[in-house]
Amino acid sequence: MERINLNNVAAFVVVARERSFTRAAAQLGLSQSSLSHTISALEAKLGMRLLTRTTRGVSPTEAGERLLATVGPYCEGIEAELASLSEDRDKPAGTVRISSHDHAVRTILWPKLSRLLPVYPDLKIEFSIHYGLIDIVAERFDAGVRVGDQVAKDMIAMRISPDFHMTVVGAPSYFSTRKAPAVPQDLTEHNCINLRLPTHGGLYGWEFEKDGQEMSVHVQGQVILNTSAELVTAALEGYGLAYVPQDVADRHIAAGDLVQVLDDWRPTYPGYHLYYPSRRNASPAFLLVLDALRLRA
Repeated sequence: MERINLNNVAAFVVVARERSFTRAAAQLGLSQSSLSHTISALEAKLGMRLLTRTTRGVSPTEAGERLLATVGPYCEGIEAELASLSEDRDKPAGTVRISSHDHAVRTILWPKLSRLLPVYPDLKIEFSIHYGLIDIVAERFDAGVRVGDQVAKDMIAMRISPDFHMTVVGAPSYFSTRKAPAVPQDLTEHNCINLRLPTHGGLYGWEFEKDGQEMSVHVQGQVILNTSAELVTAALEGYGLAYVPQDVADRHIAAGDLVQVLDDWRPTYPGYHLYYPSRRNASPAFLLVLDALRLRA
């Protein structure tokens, strides 16, 4: 048997339910003559009559009742699912996956996006910590976060934070037996807590800037870590000097648990940007995340 047009079967179900070509045609947006032709074509394809037509209306034949009982529930299920999708079209729901490193997650992404969760119970947020640049499309992320707005040509970048500073800190206990560095070159005489970048496999060079002069110092120490949170913890415990974002260290400096050095050499970094594919049919959930993260003047 040749493939049967399922649209014709769906049309039959409506007619059989309504027991009327007039009401069924109105539901389907068809003329009565067109609908009658559709049912006749289906009956011809099956080689049996599905509806009994009278002047008072229509009713399913025995074969029609059997077909209605079999396919009717499937049609109802499809209709219900399509209606549900239509309702959800404008409702933020589903998972938004973002690749970022821990500092941006702790200071920007989580504080802003966590506020959405109680309001939108069908929204899910997934953070994946990465220090290197990854292909967010290949890795199936909705967006990524990086410093600055330099992104691939097929990506859109949106600023989500102001510019920020990096600073060098150490615990008072560390300085109890050591002199604070006066210039970045002095760091070579100190026990420094290094950050390893997974993408390149190397240790992060500490960058400094003063009066237009820039320099990068490769430091040495006993401890190597791979997140800024761990750097702060190790510094608080007196294991050495750490090079961390200013906003991460501020509260510890204010409490007297960390001492800031080389303050006049603090470099400024361009703020974080969220980047995402430019060719996308953005979901309501993703648009909600964009609006929540966008940096306001």
